[in-house]
Amino acid sequence: MSSLLFTPLTIGKLTLSNRIVVAPMCQYMAQDGVPGDWHLVHLGQYAQSGPGLILVEATGVEQEGRITPDCTGLYSDASEAAFARIIEFCRSVGESRIGIQLSHAGRKASTRKPWDGAGQISHADDDGWIASAPSAVAYLEGWEAPAALDEAGLARIRAAFVDAAKRAARAGFDLVEIHAAHGYLLHQFLSPISNRRDDAYGGSLENRMRFPLEVFKAVRDAFPADRPVILRLSATDWIEGGWDLEQSIAFAHALKQAGCDMIHVSSGGLDQRQSIIVGPGYQLDFAREIRQQADIPVMAVGQITEPVQAETILLSGQADAVALARGMLWDPRWVWHAAKELGAEISLPAPYARCNPAMRGKPFITRS
Repeated sequence: MSSLLFTPLTIGKLTLSNRIVVAPMCQYMAQDGVPGDWHLVHLGQYAQSGPGLILVEATGVEQEGRITPDCTGLYSDASEAAFARIIEFCRSVGESRIGIQLSHAGRKASTRKPWDGAGQISHADDDGWIASAPSAVAYLEGWEAPAALDEAGLARIRAAFVDAAKRAARAGFDLVEIHAAHGYLLHQFLSPISNRRDDAYGGSLENRMRFPLEVFKAVRDAFPADRPVILRLSATDWIEGGWDLEQSIAFAHALKQAGCDMIHVSSGGLDQRQSIIVGPGYQLDFAREIRQQADIPVMAVGQITEPVQAETILLSGQADAVALARGMLWDPRWVWHAAKELGAEISLPAPYARCNPAMRGKPFITRS
């Protein structure tokens, strides 16, 4: 029996060779937003391994939209050129499609790297800045309150997403993922916990969805029509009275009408009061419900670690693709090992072909 995990998947007009996705993983190794050799090696190793899709980490659409001063950005010619170099290399070693997650950190911006404490950097410090948000509500007690976005600020950020999408297209990305999860700016607009506005962008569900939908539509219009635009969503805040699955399903309906090709279903990240029930595949119920009720393809993520687990997720109709983050960091050759366990045939780069245990005693299947 063939493995569903290793069958092609079409997202919009883009076909992936398999349904394994390398999820976006912040590296905090950029210089002024520009990815360097670390990113070339980090992403290149996955391209050698052959997942269907590789998603580049949360990338700020403007300088103030980065999580940390060390995060990638796509707002300069230098960054655009650096990403083009990485994409060229990835395409030279494998068939993986390459996407980028465009993001704005909102009130979670101007922070230190995790290994430097992860706390807020004051705007008074040389490498800090004033964060922007739907409302002047700080992420954590003791943090500086962000500046509430006015009409000019909203217009600036919409334009930044559009400019980043155009840069992504020129650099050669096959796909764009808009980040509306994990407590970053677009998620902050969606959740009543962080959105306290009393204008057209706050209050009702329709109003709270307005700016994220405006950003999505603007990116969809700016990115080539034959390349997909998808969105990463936190399906719930895990807090009573916050953003929840019912609202996520309504948002998914609206996104589908706006031309969204897939939803990458995650959860949480908005507020540290969250009570997350963690376990293997703990977000799968959200993915399944959004897929079924909004009739839109979904990508599942969250403690998906084993090949049989991934295969079962697809066979049971919970998702159309599976994404791995920490599992890929731990085992960059996860795709190869999954193919061996599930009995799927894969091709390896020619210099590595002889390491494939499944090919012992058989002619090597290689790719040049």
